[in-house]
Amino acid sequence: MSFLKRSNQLKRLLIPLIFNFCLIISVSAQLVGEQLAITNTEKDETAKPLIASVLSKYYNVQDGLSLADLIEKALQSNGELAAVRIEIEKARARLTQARLRPNPTLEIEQTSGRLVGNGGEGELSVGASLPLELYGRRRNRIELAEIEIKAREAEVANFERRTAGEVLTNYAEALVALRELEILENILELDLQTTRFVQIRVNEGETPPLELSLLQVEVERLRSKRELAEGRLQAALTKLKLLTNSPFDAPVRLREQITSATLPQIPLSIETAVDVALRIRSDIQLARIEEDLATAGLRLIRANSRADLTAYTRYTQGRSIVDLPTGAFPQSDRSLTFGVSISIPVFNKNQGLKAEAELAIRQAQARRDFAEKVVRSEVIVAFQKYEAARRALLTLETGVVRRSEQNLSVFRQVYAIGEIKITDLINEQRRLLDANRDFSEALQERYRAQSELLIAIGTSSFR
Repeated sequence: MSFLKRSNQLKRLLIPLIFNFCLIISVSAQLVGEQLAITNTEKDETAKPLIASVLSKYYNVQDGLSLADLIEKALQSNGELAAVRIEIEKARARLTQARLRPNPTLEIEQTSGRLVGNGGEGELSVGASLPLELYGRRRNRIELAEIEIKAREAEVANFERRTAGEVLTNYAEALVALRELEILENILELDLQTTRFVQIRVNEGETPPLELSLLQVEVERLRSKRELAEGRLQAALTKLKLLTNSPFDAPVRLREQITSATLPQIPLSIETAVDVALRIRSDIQLARIEEDLATAGLRLIRANSRADLTAYTRYTQGRSIVDLPTGAFPQSDRSLTFGVSISIPVFNKNQGLKAEAELAIRQAQARRDFAEKVVRSEVIVAFQKYEAARRALLTLETGVVRRSEQNLSVFRQVYAIGEIKITDLINEQRRLLDANRDFSEALQERYRAQSELLIAIGTSSFR
């Protein structure tokens, strides 16, 4: 019994030593394997990558497009946004109209007695009238038009914010697909190198053909995943082409990778982020302007509900025939009349328009209150998602991905000296793929959460 205990103790001591010894000699064994591969294949072929990378089609540091470039291009070429901007010009035209004063009215009247047998009688009357804008009507009309311009400008700013958000979302998807494509190409390249090494061992009878078959299956599986990742990247770039009004057959390359992509600085706390959003976000400004617009409309309706005054003057020159016993004598009359006409608002005091305007104010206030609640919610959710993604990313980067890469390197070295099966290497490689996929998802979630937070705050510049 004591002999068995000592034997178990020796095994527990020897296993770590053997594994460490394998790690020490793995480098030399790998070099020997590579040298053996070189002697069986041409040297110029081994110097080249075993797969043709497609990354250069989608990524270029010098000639690629950044996020700011894509957003600027989208804001300049978006057809719907161009149509919305015309609303600002229409509002300015209405302001020009609001500043104009009412036109005077000229009246000319000629009376003749010829048709009724009094050829010598007649009258010419020339009059002019001018409406008087009292009670601040013109001022209120101009104020309403000016507020409407601000409302249309806020609408355009809000549309630009939403457009930038769409570009940012698809840009994040493209960056994630680009990273996944790069990871798959790197692992596929290593697997192809391992396949050549295993092929040599199979030819020499040192490895069963089944291991080569299993590895080839894994290579083809990685090829299919690579095709899917490239398809997702192409789809995201196609959406960006649509948003930027670019030809669908035109190449689009990215300048950044998600590991190094940067965004503007975000506030340090939720409270600060909410305060900034309520102060600068365009849809909140639009809701407040709509409330001011409804209030200005009510003031104009009240001013228009009061009496209308029109000043007028009239010059009259008449000619008549006076019959006297001694005969008929012509007589001329001239007169100049001044006056003011006043409408008396007895029945129609714009009661319906006033009630509608008051309801419009209440409606605008309700929309503003709801919009502020929505903004608070969006900012808080985005901030919480960003913090969670940041913590998860830190854990994955330091505790999962790096260790998985180290483990896979060890597994490759140990497999090179024949201490483990190819299935163990494949399983460890799949664990690395899963770890990298989780890391990419965390990168994407952090990037999306940060971009959503910036959009929720109302940031308009991404340079």
